[in-house]
Amino acid sequence: MNIIRRRGWEIPESRATPEEWFFNRREMLKAAGLATTSMLLPSLAAAQEADPSAGLYPAKRNEKYKLDRDITEERFNARYNNFYEFGGDKDIYNAAQALKIRPWMIKIDGMVEKPFEIGIDDLLKQVQLEERLYRLRCVEAWGMTIPWTGFPTKALLDIAKPLSSAKYMVMQTFRDPKIAPGQRQAWYPWPYTDGCTIAEAANELSFMVTGAYGKPAAKQFGAPIRIHQPWKYGFKAVKSIQRITFTDQRPKSFWEALQAAEYGFWANVNPEVDHPRWSQATETVLGEGKRVPTLMWNGYGEFVADLYKGMDKSEKLYM
Repeated sequence: MNIIRRRGWEIPESRATPEEWFFNRREMLKAAGLATTSMLLPSLAAAQEADPSAGLYPAKRNEKYKLDRDITEERFNARYNNFYEFGGDKDIYNAAQALKIRPWMIKIDGMVEKPFEIGIDDLLKQVQLEERLYRLRCVEAWGMTIPWTGFPTKALLDIAKPLSSAKYMVMQTFRDPKIAPGQRQAWYPWPYTDGCTIAEAANELSFMVTGAYGKPAAKQFGAPIRIHQPWKYGFKAVKSIQRITFTDQRPKSFWEALQAAEYGFWANVNPEVDHPRWSQATETVLGEGKRVPTLMWNGYGEFVADLYKGMDKSEKLYM
């Protein structure tokens, strides 16, 4: 007898990007009006008060990074998040509040001049925070626009001091099954791991995120520190980072370990290369209930296209 066991990541296409959810949810929020806002904002304010870095926000906006889209309202994306540590659905807001963000130590190891650990608040003392408006494009064909606060990943490289022989920066999120129910599911390769090349990390767009919407990052966003590289699909953006390792070996990411045929190492946005189970030509804009064309490199080609010149003949750059 053939017994089929479904894993948590094995979902049908119909569940990947439920377009009708955006339309229904928008109307529901309109109807709820101030009642919905009043339920959400006090919780966010309480989380902010508990964060000792709150006085660093809001940071000055870097006007170099401009957008042709409106900022996604916080009330929408604060309740629609991928964070598999806390569950496979998008509505993990309540569960994510169990995340303890202080004390928060980050281990820097591997091919560096000297391995060390540093607390998030000590790290923040060594960098200059700024706000950047960036798109985020999920591999599931939805997108948003967020005012992130943080610092260039290049500043992290300067602190970590990787050796010249290091080729990759590997990031891992926390692991604590006591507070993160998703991590009790043994078929997932915890902790969440992903990485990039040193050249990608040094690119001016690569950003270590510590805040959003003028305050410390909400827990469901990946507090207290995550990475965002806006030309890549969102699953590359490791949340709640606790370890950064420099190596000369290409890492195998969390999703690549689960389904390499669908989720590769590079994961650069390309509307002309479909996911095996859905089109990437368009995306649903979170909170607006409409589909728009997806842009090559998510609209950031002028900054990053040169990183990959000549590689498309030997590498699958867009999955």
